[in-house]
Amino acid sequence: MPLLNLSDVSFTWSGPPLLDRVELRVEPGERIGLLGRNGSGKSTLMKLIAGEIAPDAGDVRRASGLRVARLVQEVPTGYTGTVAEVVAEGAAANLRSTSSAGGDPAERHSDEWKVRHAAERVLSRMKLDGDAAFATLSSGMKRRVLLAQALAGEPDILLLDEPTNHLDIASIAWLERFLQGYDGTLLFVTHDRVFLQALATRIVEIDRGRLYDWTCDYATFLQRKQAALDAEEKQNALFDKKLAQEEVWIRQGVKARRTRNEGRVRALENMREEHRQRRKRVGNVHMQAAQAERSGRLVIEAEGVSFRYAASDQLRVTSDEQEAARQSGYVIRDFSTLIARGDKVGIIGPNGAGKSTLLKLLLGELAPTAGTVRHGTRLQINYFDQLREQLDEEQTVVENVGEGQETLLIDGKPRHIYGYLQDFLFTPERARQPARYLSGGERNRMLLARIFKRPSNLLVLDEPTNDLDAETLELLEELVADYAGTLLLVSHDRAFLNNVVTSTLVLEGDGTVKEYAGGYDDYLRQRGAAGGESPGENAAAKPQAAAPPKSTKRSFKEQRELEGLPHRIAELEEQQEKSHAAMADPAFYKQDGPTIATETARLQTIERDLANLYARWEELEGRG
Repeated sequence: MPLLNLSDVSFTWSGPPLLDRVELRVEPGERIGLLGRNGSGKSTLMKLIAGEIAPDAGDVRRASGLRVARLVQEVPTGYTGTVAEVVAEGAAANLRSTSSAGGDPAERHSDEWKVRHAAERVLSRMKLDGDAAFATLSSGMKRRVLLAQALAGEPDILLLDEPTNHLDIASIAWLERFLQGYDGTLLFVTHDRVFLQALATRIVEIDRGRLYDWTCDYATFLQRKQAALDAEEKQNALFDKKLAQEEVWIRQGVKARRTRNEGRVRALENMREEHRQRRKRVGNVHMQAAQAERSGRLVIEAEGVSFRYAASDQLRVTSDEQEAARQSGYVIRDFSTLIARGDKVGIIGPNGAGKSTLLKLLLGELAPTAGTVRHGTRLQINYFDQLREQLDEEQTVVENVGEGQETLLIDGKPRHIYGYLQDFLFTPERARQPARYLSGGERNRMLLARIFKRPSNLLVLDEPTNDLDAETLELLEELVADYAGTLLLVSHDRAFLNNVVTSTLVLEGDGTVKEYAGGYDDYLRQRGAAGGESPGENAAAKPQAAAPPKSTKRSFKEQRELEGLPHRIAELEEQQEKSHAAMADPAFYKQDGPTIATETARLQTIERDLANLYARWEELEGRG
């Protein structure tokens, strides 16, 4: 017997139906991956299943006593108390829905024990500290607690909307294993391709108001979906060709009133209506990051940086960072790195290990407790915030992105705000909607539109892949990989890291930060070669211990020389750019021969000196 049955269900907020006479049957024990473009109606379908909204038409039949729990995309505000108290709310709600107990004290005591026992059981399974204050947790840990709250209610159907959002890589791997052993029915939305492949045994896709059911894993679905799209394209082409032929026929003056032609005329009218009703596939995002003037060769240099929060700051620090501080005294300790123009640096680590703190230190938003952070010249920074605090929920998309401007200057070319937003798949009607009505993926696209309009040469992306559909995610991956400037990327998306970054900073959770060449898989190989520890166990310590001894330490004079190199390099780079600009002017070559030869020789000297300075910099950097 099915747990849930949707029959001929339709629903719309405004405009075309999100769900147009759809059918869906959910059986016990299924693990269903729910797919669809951003804004296609995935969250709406989940709300219908959970009973939070009613359909405009059709029936939603639920098995008797069906319990449904839903984990939403965004972390709700207003939760107080300890983790144990938050989780116990889920168990208490389940008990209220099933208990027939009255006001008997013994029964109330029994109910309290049942709630406490259910909460403790889930806390143990999910390895959560019940005494921790919920408000102090990182976003990822809050979502883990809310998942525990949902499980404590023992639902028959568990609905998960982007469950990997804000989780670190180790937590995603844990969640995969946990849900693979979960014996309830699961319906989930995720942008994480690896997570989807690991869990889903059935794929349900929302496409232009219809539901398409695929009983297979994600990899097989991709193949079958492409074949279906190819067939649809051919069918539409044949239909359009026949319609065009019939339009030519009707314009040739055939008298529609003659009996033998009436059927053909009616068929043509039906074809016109069918063509008018056809819903075309949603196009792809056209993303382009506005480029600023090139920065200097040096972008950021950190030397011996350590950081710890003062006692007065503890309320603003996550409990995980407080734990790291208790163990080592520092959130970040003795960290050094050199980031040059064009580098693409990934940052990974456990939730609360200090990734956001490290970003703020590198960007100069926080002053280090010890050590120094030096910035290069001509930096223009764009920052994508994972919690979207840059957005005003009450303002429309146009107001959030345009910031009072109807005409935007994108890479030196004027663009009307509505035309620019259409590149990010916002129709004029959707662009006039307040931000609070947007889906998670639409909010991400709005923030990307907002930051990419600004010229930059240093792009900082903090979890940019959350909530994006697969097509938009791949396009963002392309844009970031081709970005001419420097990139700092915090991400839990393993494929995204592999395809984009040139080096990876790994925070171990005890204040230690280690740097590895390449992406996430490269980091795993290097860590494995060093001893195979799992992430978060200070696995990065061994490569340094096994490395050959460093060269003789720098002398005081060499240290002073090293400190002066970035300034000397920046001066020469500025001269180099001026020479390039002068030679790009056609008037330059109208000068006499000796003048051209002198300037050409000067440029060659600058370039040779720069090469020597870069080599000296690398030599001195290698001698700690």
